[in-house]
Amino acid sequence: MVIAVTRKPTSASGRRPRDVVADTLRERIRSGELQPGTRLPTQRELEAEFSVGRSAVREALSALAQEGLLEHVGRGASPTVAEPTHHADAPRSAGVELTDRLHAAFQSETVVIDAFSLTTETLNNALAWPVRQVMDRQLTPRSVTARVLIPSLGARLALPRLIDDPEDPKPRERLHQIQTTYVNALRNSLSSLSQFGTDVSLTVRAVPLTPTHKLYLLNRDEALIGYYQVVKNEEAAFEGEQLALYDVLGLTAKLFRSVRGPEARDEQEASFVEESQEFFDSLWTTIAVPFG
Repeated sequence: MVIAVTRKPTSASGRRPRDVVADTLRERIRSGELQPGTRLPTQRELEAEFSVGRSAVREALSALAQEGLLEHVGRGASPTVAEPTHHADAPRSAGVELTDRLHAAFQSETVVIDAFSLTTETLNNALAWPVRQVMDRQLTPRSVTARVLIPSLGARLALPRLIDDPEDPKPRERLHQIQTTYVNALRNSLSSLSQFGTDVSLTVRAVPLTPTHKLYLLNRDEALIGYYQVVKNEEAAFEGEQLALYDVLGLTAKLFRSVRGPEARDEQEASFVEESQEFFDSLWTTIAVPFG
């Protein structure tokens, strides 16, 4: 097993409490343990079950609602599991679409994941289900190879930035802190697969670019692309200070899927996958440096 990440985890698990709650509930929904229309336990019951604070539970429920997995969140009663409403060919939110496509990718003996994004939050969340199924012996890939590209701390990023002071470095420092947390979580998640007979290789590199889109390439046969939306975020916190930012939303971004091979609808779709792979490879082999 080879894990090539230059920073050490900041905690034993590298996962935030909200992610532990969200990942577990997401898995229960995906597995069918929580059926559509089922009402979740109360916030107080979830706090007790996971030994976390109220804010962690609220953030987890909000994330799952953004992914389209929960409805009626924050209306004074426990939320319910949402009914699937998407059409097979319609673009879906990144949190939903990537989870399903990773699950399909993990059915191959050799899994290859290339990802380019601002952080690895969506990838971490989406991996929870297939990783769990490997642990339950429902999926048995022989190897998983992942290459991840994220922006470098030293780059002059356009986003995120303070609304009133574009030159202030605090948004970039906050972003790097978030990146490090999720990279550590990704490493821990994939490393756990080695206990179940899967060879794992993870390499994380940084590039001096501001991503305007997120790109996921799966098994070199499939490309998923979604565009970040710029928003005002006036409640961002960093080292005890509240920051008013121009920030980006990615978890709820719609992902557009293209494939090559027998499933491709036409030559143009297949060419898009090939060009996307070449784009990623060109960054990886030229200006990308080890993340740290």
